[in-house]
Amino acid sequence: MKKLTFSLWIVLLCAIALFASGVEDNELFKDEEFKVLYDDEAIHDRITYNMRKSLNLDVDGCILVPGEKRSLQECGFNVTAKTFFIIHGWTTSGMFESWMQKLVSAMMQREPESNVVIVDWLPMAHQLYPDAVNHTHQVGLSVATTINWLQAEQQLPLQNVHLIGYSLGAHVAGYAGTSVRGTIGRITGLDPAGPMFEGVGDDKRLSSGDADFVDILHTYTREALGISIGIQQPIGDIDIYPNGGDVQPGCSLREMLTSTAGGSFMDVIKCEHERAVLLFVDSLMNNEYMSLAYQCTDPERFKKGICLSCRKNRCNNIGYNTKKMRKRSNCKMYLKTRAVTPFGGIHYQMKMHVFNRKQADDADPTFHVKLYGAHNDTDDLHVDFPNKVGLNLTNTFLVFTEDDIGDLLKIRLSWEGANESLGSIWKNMKKSFWSWNRTGTPIKQVLEVRRIRVKCGETQKKFTFCAQDPSVTEISPGQVITYVKCRDGWEVKPSKKRLHNL
Repeated sequence: MKKLTFSLWIVLLCAIALFASGVEDNELFKDEEFKVLYDDEAIHDRITYNMRKSLNLDVDGCILVPGEKRSLQECGFNVTAKTFFIIHGWTTSGMFESWMQKLVSAMMQREPESNVVIVDWLPMAHQLYPDAVNHTHQVGLSVATTINWLQAEQQLPLQNVHLIGYSLGAHVAGYAGTSVRGTIGRITGLDPAGPMFEGVGDDKRLSSGDADFVDILHTYTREALGISIGIQQPIGDIDIYPNGGDVQPGCSLREMLTSTAGGSFMDVIKCEHERAVLLFVDSLMNNEYMSLAYQCTDPERFKKGICLSCRKNRCNNIGYNTKKMRKRSNCKMYLKTRAVTPFGGIHYQMKMHVFNRKQADDADPTFHVKLYGAHNDTDDLHVDFPNKVGLNLTNTFLVFTEDDIGDLLKIRLSWEGANESLGSIWKNMKKSFWSWNRTGTPIKQVLEVRRIRVKCGETQKKFTFCAQDPSVTEISPGQVITYVKCRDGWEVKPSKKRLHNL
């Protein structure tokens, strides 16, 4: 069955890619394609507004029927509370997927007085992908019609309305926001669909103008056959790319294959695409420990640890806890996450000047750091340099810890020895042709690191760590240096609490 599903998925991707490539300037939606049903009854016949009263989706909810005031009374619609419309995307099964149960349950626990409404458009979503795409505008109009009715019937404040759309459902939310009378308070796009939406005009997809505040979580932006499952371009006021919007921890094919349930390529797609939903659920359930994202121009700069500033609204919580900032469009933000909930961790920017001391012109060291904290210590963490280590230069890099180890007390820097891993063995073999002296013995490479400067993104604290033994600052393969706190000019501003409640 999985092989069949995989084959169908590949055929679908090919079809979408061919369809998209055949449309000039990527203008996928022509006016004549929007044969929208303007008769309210016809629109609502195939869409159900399921207002939840139970955390269990197996228990029937109360159906809101646009135009029927009695249904508002029967469902106990609370016009003074927040109103959430949760909108699913394309489906191959014609049924609600497991993420819906998790999101509805988390939302009702976080906002118990709110109106939580599932927009059920399964009959139109359970079709070939291009057909489902062409129904999104019609469904968006239906949602807008329902909101307009609630305004007229109940004087519903639009600022209290929050549309949450996953995949294709995100674009449905965009069309609803465009069509409603007035301005909706907030739209959240959870990995909005990419095929047939990438590169089109603002009026043909979710965009920053569709609500007072539009925030986006991008978790699957890798291309296959020229398209990406999730949209790559920034389309909201704030666009957050966890782990660069690329490979999500715990979702690789290797991890899927070695999981207890087994796995396949389809499981990888599902894991990474749905990670946006799970991150949003996590933000609802873990209110006391929120993940922070940081404004940055691109993921490569973020990987260098350059973008961990919270000045001038450059950092923000993610998911439900994302705060509206001064009106700006397409503000890109990044963070790293854990593989499982709670997804949040701690980001450290580290800087160290690496001096070339002896026979190290071609050095390509593999560094690790171990962090010692007031509460706990980390394992050895690989130092990821986008390129080679720069000699006689200051190197900046990002270190992410899955647990809050408390105030950082000391750092251990190690240079992986020639025989400690396959990577280091390969590096050593490449150098062996030119790194031996005339006597036939290998030359000992020596680098020097005198201090490591550290900034913690979550607390914004800055510290400098100097060699514990001032006479031991040189390092060679297989050796370690320990650094402890010292002062050398960086201003240290203690923070009384983490900056999670921005």
